[in-house]
Amino acid sequence: MERKETQGHLHPISQAIFDIRSIFEELGFAIAVGPELETEWYNFDALNIPSDHPARDMQDTFWLKHPESGFKIQDSRFRMERSERPVLRTHTSPVQIRYVENKVKLGINPPYKIVVPGKVFRNEATDATHEAQFFQLEGLYIDKNVSLAHLKGTLEFFLKKFFGPEIEIRFRPSFFAFTEPSAEVDMKWKGKWLEVLGSGLMHPNILRASGVDPNEYSGFAFGCGIDRLVMLKTGIPDIRMFYNGDLRLVNQF
Repeated sequence: MERKETQGHLHPISQAIFDIRSIFEELGFAIAVGPELETEWYNFDALNIPSDHPARDMQDTFWLKHPESGFKIQDSRFRMERSERPVLRTHTSPVQIRYVENKVKLGINPPYKIVVPGKVFRNEATDATHEAQFFQLEGLYIDKNVSLAHLKGTLEFFLKKFFGPEIEIRFRPSFFAFTEPSAEVDMKWKGKWLEVLGSGLMHPNILRASGVDPNEYSGFAFGCGIDRLVMLKTGIPDIRMFYNGDLRLVNQF
């Protein structure tokens, strides 16, 4: 979807989301959204993040008090209790689970191709490169015989469309609980390599949690901070400038 001319100016993050949507629509990706108030199940458990993972601690996550915050139900897929404790989502990955779950319930089999732009929340100190709230982009593709080659081609297409065809990109082995194998994606920027994306092939546990048979289907997923992409592209030096309401920033775009 291209940006339509409107009166006034778009916030640079809003403009970036329009541009990102347009790029991925060229590849056949749909746009998906989900709630910012999530449950522990969708935010952590269904994404293969263990119960003792440090991301669940108070210093990283905004947990909400709720009369039923201790309520749990039994989930036969994992033979474990499914926690419904409320949390402000720490990433947009829960939308993957919700989207695929809904498709499975409707009897719609893969392929699924979505990108998820949205706001996420982290309980951390703010500085020039960190905020307690920011925007993240999540991507998902599930089909038969999805490989790292599909992932690499998709991300190269996106980054070169967004930043320009001259940029250099490299993939490095990494670890994420929700992908296996996993890779960091770096981009050469002003002579230095910068980490811009996390990615990998979907872990079988996540496919299973969503109701998809990992013996029949595979997939890839990736995620990045939209704010960081905009900072690199525009030269904005401080992430806090996006959220302080200064119209002098918005009026430049």
